[in-house]
Amino acid sequence: MNVRDSGEIEAVAARFHTILLEQAREGSAGIEMASRLTALVDSRAGILSAESRARIVQRIAERALGAGPLERLLRDPEVDEILVSGTAPIWVERGGRLAQTDTSFESDDQLRLTIERLLAPAGRRVDEAEPLCDARLPDGSRVNVVLPPLAVDGPALSIRRFRQRGLSAEQLIELGSWSPALAEILADAIGRRLNILVCGGTGSGKTTTLAAIAGLLGDGERVVTIEDTAELRLDLSHVVRLEGRPASIEGRGEVTIRSLVRNALRMRPDRIIVGEVRGAEALDMLIALSTGHDGSLTTIHAGSPVEALRRLETLALMADVGLPHGAIRAQVAEAIDLVVFQIRDRSGQRRVASVDRVVAAGREIQTETIYPAPLG
Repeated sequence: MNVRDSGEIEAVAARFHTILLEQAREGSAGIEMASRLTALVDSRAGILSAESRARIVQRIAERALGAGPLERLLRDPEVDEILVSGTAPIWVERGGRLAQTDTSFESDDQLRLTIERLLAPAGRRVDEAEPLCDARLPDGSRVNVVLPPLAVDGPALSIRRFRQRGLSAEQLIELGSWSPALAEILADAIGRRLNILVCGGTGSGKTTTLAAIAGLLGDGERVVTIEDTAELRLDLSHVVRLEGRPASIEGRGEVTIRSLVRNALRMRPDRIIVGEVRGAEALDMLIALSTGHDGSLTTIHAGSPVEALRRLETLALMADVGLPHGAIRAQVAEAIDLVVFQIRDRSGQRRVASVDRVVAAGREIQTETIYPAPLG
């Protein structure tokens, strides 16, 4: 076997990957697979040096036991997101900008095997009966999968990488995402226990900003975080992390964000952090923020502060409890104190564009921009 013979390496890797998956289903994968792989390479490439044989074993293992063509990208600390669509070239995001790579999957079958391998540690699976899947990797990265026929051009795989530690306020100031004046405003808001809503578009950095604001909390507070997929990594001494659970293939066992918000109220939290509000849990969160659980944080998808508050109203109405729209609007205005608007500009930089204070609720909720400071 030649070190440069990638075709043979891929063929052996595919064979071992199939054997591994079969053994994993039988509960017998492990050391035996590694020893068999080493023995095969030694028997077919015995004339090569030990170092060369070790490299071949590593390359086959990456493809058979790891993430295949994604392995190199997953090791790159500069890659924030990995986007795969069938056998087309893989795209990645670095520094807020998308770029096409020279890496791709050779076949849909190879991609399906890699997807199966990625989902296995999370105890999740995806197939024609359940072609959509959202999961979290052991390192905290988020994985989303869409299979044909929903994905027309082959299996679609998205991986959002996650830093082991979030960025602090000081680091965001160094990167230009925050200004010292903004940090002072947010630190004052945390000290005064104001409820903060972080809004912005997809990929604008809402979770990063949420984590940085949470990093301004004191160590003596009990913080309960609630997320669909656990992403927040808070460097605080007393954090309880809750994560929702989708229904099983049989349609049982689902744990919604709404039920977790309700349960969190019984856990003696000083602060509640909801990773993202996207459904009927909005009403339960608003009630919690208005009844003594002040100083809490959450995010929402929206293109402006006003749009964020309107969307929060709409989501609260989805709870279907018969409250009039005006009462919901008043609840939003009472519960939310500040709206932090996060953007990703044309250069790819993520930054806070504005901070608005909620001041009144009439026919529309009124806000006042306090950052950047109005001219004059």
